[in-house]
Amino acid sequence: MTEVIGVKFNKAGKIYYFDPKGKQLNIGDGVVVETSRGVEFGYVAVKNKEVGENEIVTPLKPIIRKATDADFEKLERNKEKEKEAFEIAVKKIQEHKLDMKLINTEYTFDGSKILFYFTADGRIDFRELVKSLAGVFRTRIELRQMGVRDEAKTLGAISICGRPLCCSSFLNDFHSVSIRMAKDQGLSLNPTKISGICGRLMCCLQYEQAAYEDLLKKVPGKGSLIEYDGQRGVVTDTFVLKGLIKVKFGTPEESSFKVLAAQDVKILKKGKSEPIPEDVKKELEEK
Repeated sequence: MTEVIGVKFNKAGKIYYFDPKGKQLNIGDGVVVETSRGVEFGYVAVKNKEVGENEIVTPLKPIIRKATDADFEKLERNKEKEKEAFEIAVKKIQEHKLDMKLINTEYTFDGSKILFYFTADGRIDFRELVKSLAGVFRTRIELRQMGVRDEAKTLGAISICGRPLCCSSFLNDFHSVSIRMAKDQGLSLNPTKISGICGRLMCCLQYEQAAYEDLLKKVPGKGSLIEYDGQRGVVTDTFVLKGLIKVKFGTPEESSFKVLAAQDVKILKKGKSEPIPEDVKKELEEK
């Protein structure tokens, strides 16, 4: 077992493990650490604990120091410099007539590198832009293209549910989300209703999927042939969370409907899952 602390570099970022070098640190403490990007300032998100070797990405780097007052002052100065760098970079992009949108600017804590994050529809030849920026800032310049989900995570906003975006408030990482999840949960397959402000399927579709998958094993789907009280019927609708189904009995000329508990019926033949409309899949793929 190895003693570690977990460090975050932004509010909704991933947690990275570092060697605390014997120091006892608390959640919220500022620390200066060395990363692949250089020396960075982060906050303790997981206090001292022991983990197995399989949970550590080797080599485990030690913290440089617990943040001092001077470090916090430097962090604030860097934030002011980032605002200035952002404005300059926007002007340079316009001068070079590049079809790209600048999203964010970051200084490494030691000032050895400036990172510019942008979005664009395709690949961008920004070599001349890098030269121009290097001439202004006299330091290493790195441009990184990000996707629309990362853009939403970085900028933040209010979602259609009225709450701050999950990705910018607490999600440490993006998870795979599919339109099949919306279908399993009985949601409208209208892309405008199941997509977030980034244009991709909403991350929250994934939250309850495991529960729905478990419940769907116990509830016969639409079109299933069932038997109840000696009568045969066809499932016309399901209420998965309640464990209920709506069943049609009788002939097309004389039919009746009943809402029954799924556990009370015998499944004779499972209904086939309805395919997802091609126009819906196409619209989501084009976003």
